[in-house]
Amino acid sequence: MVTAAEPQKTAEYEMRLRFHRGQRRAWDSQARIVAMLAGTQSGKTVFAPPWLHREIQRQGEGDYLAGTANYDLLKLKLLPELLSYFEQEAGIGRYWAQDRVLEIAENLEPGRFTAKTKDDPMWARIIIRSAESAIGFESGTIKGACLDEADAPEVKRIIWEALQRRTAIHQGRILLATTLYRWGWLKNEVYDRWKAGDKDYDVIQFDSIENPAFPRAEYERAKRTLPSWKFRLFYQGQYEKPAGLIYDSFNEDVCKVRGFPLPVTWPRYVGHDFGGANPAAMFYAQDPATGYFYAYEEYLPGVGRSTAEHVEKFKEMTKGMIVLKRAGGSHQEDEIRQGYTAHGWPIAEPKIRDVKAGIDRVYALHKLNKLFVFDDLEEYLREKQSYSYKLADNYNPTEEIENKSSFHLLDAERYILSDFTPETVVTGKAHEPVNY
Repeated sequence: MVTAAEPQKTAEYEMRLRFHRGQRRAWDSQARIVAMLAGTQSGKTVFAPPWLHREIQRQGEGDYLAGTANYDLLKLKLLPELLSYFEQEAGIGRYWAQDRVLEIAENLEPGRFTAKTKDDPMWARIIIRSAESAIGFESGTIKGACLDEADAPEVKRIIWEALQRRTAIHQGRILLATTLYRWGWLKNEVYDRWKAGDKDYDVIQFDSIENPAFPRAEYERAKRTLPSWKFRLFYQGQYEKPAGLIYDSFNEDVCKVRGFPLPVTWPRYVGHDFGGANPAAMFYAQDPATGYFYAYEEYLPGVGRSTAEHVEKFKEMTKGMIVLKRAGGSHQEDEIRQGYTAHGWPIAEPKIRDVKAGIDRVYALHKLNKLFVFDDLEEYLREKQSYSYKLADNYNPTEEIENKSSFHLLDAERYILSDFTPETVVTGKAHEPVNY
């Protein structure tokens, strides 16, 4: 459904593309990172091949990348669009299926292919990958990339990081085209940066019915029958807090703040979550004048460090500061707490053991806008915006937390902040964070 006319010339071949308004806005964008956040069946995937074609025209010979969320989407959606456009319509592509590489004809002249085998040098090529194999995004120096269904659960933040690294040398442009599924890295690291005015990013949002082929009756049916949050995500490309989000009381517009130098005299509190594979810690400072808490540091090092090495790092991070309390771990993890104490970092057992009761304490701190978060705590914010109760078939939340064991930073936060009763935390008159 690539449907204002845009000529694309290769030698004697000329192609005409007609875009709808949403696609046109994405086409006209000159930002390095362009994100099409749009409704289902709105013409995102079909837009990727001509966009990538133009990048090849601009950058010339070399490697490019086209990816999507999983193998099924690659096989049934993205790959057919790439082959239809580059092989059949433009005549400048030849697919090497074994390596999932689309060879591009020299100087974009139809039929002028240089490779005799899949291992031969090619003037240009599009490497085609799915997010199920993240390592596929790590190879090569890429001059341009498009990632379809970038917000799907299979597309982890490590893939986004890989794309940025691979395109760095040539400052290659990246197209992210997706229906919205969740609040995750795409919101934190693309949408929020665009909203804050970062000129490297451009976000284009449009409804499914921008596509002239999408039936309005189907659009209206979905609007009537789906929960409003789901309709806005899936059919309008608009963020809205989904049902089941545990910390829906967290007001990003007020409580996500740019980091500033914290006075060394402010008391510190540290929450811990134990585990050999995923140890985690959260660091908080409290303003004595207002009682506000500031989450200013996250610690998620992964595997390979001993207790002694963790403690050495914690002492380095809090050098010269007054750490009033450290808390963490379940009731059954006293032996681990003793290990930290033996190395000079005593950790207390949390006063509140019940998960729901602990969540309620943190929830109330957010509700009262007494907990501020530095905006560079990327992993913490990712967890905060995706920590949810499972939904029943009717989209109503259950009491079971979705993938509970993977939210290590939020567990660390709950262990330390559940010690505080939000209503009794002293506050000043203003409901703004202190700026220094």
